[in-house]
Amino acid sequence: MNGPWRITFDTNPDDCNRRCLMCEEHSPFRQRPPGPRERRRMSFDLLARIVAEAAPRGLTEIIPSTMGEPLLYDGFDGILDLCRAHGVRLNLTTNASFPRRSPMDWARALVPITSDVKFSWNGATAATQECIMRGSRFEEGLAGIRAFAAVRDAHAAAGGNRCRLTIQMTFLEANFQELPGIVDLAAELGVDRVKGHHLWVHFPETEGWSMRRSPAAIAAWNAVVEESRRVAVARGVLLENVHRLSDGAVEDLDPDAVCPFLDREAWVAWDGRFHPCCAPDVQRRALGDFGTLHERSLAEIWASEAYRTLVRDYRDHPLCRRCNMRRRA
Repeated sequence: MNGPWRITFDTNPDDCNRRCLMCEEHSPFRQRPPGPRERRRMSFDLLARIVAEAAPRGLTEIIPSTMGEPLLYDGFDGILDLCRAHGVRLNLTTNASFPRRSPMDWARALVPITSDVKFSWNGATAATQECIMRGSRFEEGLAGIRAFAAVRDAHAAAGGNRCRLTIQMTFLEANFQELPGIVDLAAELGVDRVKGHHLWVHFPETEGWSMRRSPAAIAAWNAVVEESRRVAVARGVLLENVHRLSDGAVEDLDPDAVCPFLDREAWVAWDGRFHPCCAPDVQRRALGDFGTLHERSLAEIWASEAYRTLVRDYRDHPLCRRCNMRRRA
């Protein structure tokens, strides 16, 4: 490929109105040094330049920040303009709080140019959802998703774009048993897909939450996988990244699974650093230093020896062997 088909921009990782327990950036378990610190926000000019360079080289989608709430980014309306100008789709992950505008107003702006809207959601019950995603309001969030789906459906019925709606979750001890209920909830909301990934353990407090932590936890997870698949078929919901695990998943999620990102997608940090994947920031830096988009073009980095070597040899890297994001081909 001449370049990535999709780029994720870490536009505003410090801006979020939720404090999700498992979040690398905003968890209440995150310890930050005292005193003021710089707010990390990507220059819109940098983002616009990268999109303009990548669009003729095969870029078809962009994703604004998945580390903060993208709808809080000051340049978000400019991103919508970029999508229209360059003919690329927006792929959005949002926490379903719909800041600054109503759910219907956001839907009217987003639906025509969006390929997929992923709502971060982590419980089939209010108790679980509000415990994991601190600051969320269960019923208010559901009402917002329903309103958004109604606009999407009306737009599609009139002959317009029908973007996919997804519930995206993190699989962890506190919510894995509710996965069948989340699939059922998705069907009630008019959501097309439920997907997720296993927990990245960022803090000592969450070490016992991973469903990959032991053979016993894996066995419990596998039982829920079977029930979730049954509900998904019955309710007509697409279920992704929900697979049975072997006992060896404690060390290697799935020996036959491959990286879905290398040589296909790219990540750009708020300060312009190029990253090859969505692994947590500290860990992914161990994959190599590929330079910044302030100093090098995306095409130069994509063709560089450092990146090509990683594409070829990633299966030998310890981070990649333990990665929660690998998928079966």
